[in-house]
This record gives sequence, structure tokens and C-alpha cells, in this order.
Amino acid sequence: MIIECSSCHARYQYDEDRFERKPSKKIKCAKCGTIFEIFNPAFAEKKAASHDSTAARKQDATYTRPPAKKKEETTEQSPIPENRSTGKIGSEAVMPQGKRLSLAVINGPDAGSVYRIEKPRVTLGRAGADITLNDSECSRVHAAITVRDVIIQVEDLKSTNGTLIDGQRIGDPVEITDKSEFQIGATTLMLIVTDDH
Repeated sequence: MIIECSSCHARYQYDEDRFERKPSKKIKCAKCGTIFEIFNPAFAEKKAASHDSTAARKQDATYTRPPAKKKEETTEQSPIPENRSTGKIGSEAVMPQGKRLSLAVINGPDAGSVYRIEKPRVTLGRAGADITLNDSECSRVHAAITVRDVIIQVEDLKSTNGTLIDGQRIGDPVEITDKSEFQIGATTLMLIVTDDH
């Protein structure tokens, strides 16, 4: 068991057999020299029940092992579910359940084409991108669509001509929804969200 000096709070490991079946013992602190009383855990419950002793109750709370374990368990357990839930909501790129996402080209060299978004992050550009557009005004990898369940964002990837929404060039990722339009180079695209049957 662990004992603690009532004066300087120095802690020591104490073998319970050294109580020699006595309910309590007086110990001299090796650090500050204070003499303090320690209680045998085997007698603590009986003493607290028979005498309404505050010292015995203090002993129960401070020196017996189960309360210490309880404290450790609660501090260990409470943060874990919170972290798990915050990790899943809004931060991980993940496709929404039961929805089909597509990008339709409504203006530009590829007008009429429809591209299915099949993974949480898709890049758009002239060459080396997930969706390749026949648009000389597009950068090689121009923009990206990131899907975090119900939140869908378009992000400019430091392109030469920029990514525009409502004619305004965007700097940070911008959330888009069903039927939202954005422009990269000379190409205007529309996000289409439908139920996946």
C-alpha cells in the first residue's frame, strides 16, 4: 500500500504485513521527521462502521486501493469517446451514405460531359488530375473537390487563373451544395447530388 506523510505529503510504499494485525501504526516520516498515524486497510471498514471516525473515513478515501483505481478509470475513459466522435465528424474525408455525387460541365470545351465523384478527394485539371479537362486555360492540377460526408468543398490548388465562384476568385476552400457552380479556366462545372438507388 502507499502511505503519505500528513505534513510534507511524501509518499512511501508500506508492506501491509508490518501492521502485525494491528488496526493502526504511528510512523516517522523519513523526509521531515513528522510522526503520523497510518491505518491498516483490513481494519478500516470495521472502524468506520463502528466508530463514526473522520480519521477512519479519511483513511478509507486516501489509502485503500479501489477509490484510486476508480479515479484512474474515469480519467482514462472519458476523453476516449470524445476523441473518437470528434475525429469522425467533419474532419475525415468520407463519401456520404446513399448519395451519388457528380460534376457536370455546363460551359467550356467539355460541355455536356458528366464526371462521377467516386472518392472523398478528387482533383481537376488539364493533366495528371483525377478528372482531366480539355481546357488550355486550366492548370495541370487546378482545383480539388473534398467530400466530408455531407460537407463538400472546392479548393483552388494555387492555379494560374484561379477558381471562381459567382465570378469571385476563391482563396480558401469553399463549401458547395447541390447545383452549385464554379469555374476553372474556361470551364464551368456544376455539382449534382442525387440519391443513390
